[in-house]
Amino acid sequence: MAEGQVLVLDGRGHLLGRLAAIVAKQVRLGRKVVVVRCEGINISGNFYRNKLKYLAFLRKRMNTNPSRDPYRFRAPSLIVWSTVRGMLPHETERGQAALEQSLLTWGVWLMRSGRSTRQ
Repeated sequence: MAEGQVLVLDGRGHLLGRLAAIVAKQVRLGRKVVVVRCEGINISGNFYRNKLKYLAFLRKRMNTNPSRDPYRFRAPSLIVWSTVRGMLPHETERGQAALEQSLLTWGVWLMRSGRSTRQ
């Protein structure tokens, strides 16, 4: 892939972990990656079980000082971002630089006459 080119991936219908692994690998190689339609990404397994697991995850908190809780993402693009972040060495400069190469969005953004519009 030549310099300056961007890899654009459509997230609709893909599994979360598999797509995140592809994104993590490509950004680690130094390529820019854009994932659109993050709201259409699938999580394998039973819907009811996944919903219960996620709600239990949201309920976890620090009883002595709840303001010290880790922030739990609810937006689909940020859930994908945190999954990609978990697959990168984000505590090193190289990992942080790689994480900045990814862009995760809802919907599809189009450029028309200098303005961006969402479809």
